Amino acid sequence: MSVMAGDTRSVRAMTVSAGDIAALREQFPDAFGNRRKQWATGLLWGGAIAYLVWSFWYFEFGKLFFVNERATRMFTEFFVWRDMADWDYGGIYKGLAETIAMAFLGTLLGSVAALVIAFAAARNTMPQSLIRHAVRRYLDLLRGIDSLIWALVFVRAVGLGPLAGVLSIFVSDAGTLSKLYSEAIENVDRKQVEGVRATGASPVKVIRFGYLPQIAPVFISLSLYSFESSVRSATILGIVGAGGIGKVLVDRFRAGFFDQVAFVVLNILICIFVIDWLSGKVRAHFIGEKPH
Repeated sequence: MSVMAGDTRSVRAMTVSAGDIAALREQFPDAFGNRRKQWATGLLWGGAIAYLVWSFWYFEFGKLFFVNERATRMFTEFFVWRDMADWDYGGIYKGLAETIAMAFLGTLLGSVAALVIAFAAARNTMPQSLIRHAVRRYLDLLRGIDSLIWALVFVRAVGLGPLAGVLSIFVSDAGTLSKLYSEAIENVDRKQVEGVRATGASPVKVIRFGYLPQIAPVFISLSLYSFESSVRSATILGIVGAGGIGKVLVDRFRAGFFDQVAFVVLNILICIFVIDWLSGKVRAHFIGEKPH
């Protein structure tokens, strides 16, 4: 019986006409494969691979396989430290302290400004769509320009020194944190807010007792992360004249003191590790995170 059934199915399959196949192809085009789509996918992959190969050639990645004498001397001096007794440790650690202070003050000012701006950018606290969209586009402007560019602007405006670095970090962090804060505000529990509003509380008290208790842990966590990032950014800002450890780093590079460059970089890494550890402890305290 099974042989006869198989023969019957074969006969039925052989009797399917070309019209039936055309109808099935039109009804289920993906089942038969779309030749035009396959060609488009192949062209995209070919273009991507060709662009990648061209990029390796254009940017001369082959130089990585040919180390010259200057590079060898530089990397050797990174690990061979000489005349350490004559190094200017006071200038190095003063620059490091200036960088941390610059990042802290810039992040603090940016966080305070973002706390105010975020309520004007959140959908549930700013019903006027025109004002809300204007604030959001303003935040896009602040966030879209890198802190290094802001540092160049403020160095031109207020002169060389750490003030330009503080202002650039302030503007950059205010744009980023306002965006993140506004998203946190939009995701609060409406029941708690409505409960506070039902008591007849003023708008300021609704924000104080309805919104802030819910979003404070998120604000603290984001601000601490921003501070960690700002320490790294402040290191780079010194290259354009914004003061801090970046200026010390550039001076050592220009003088060819690569052993001192390595020492400065090592201190920066240790400083970032300590800040990361401390901020983790603070986050765990405010968010209520239990240690593993």
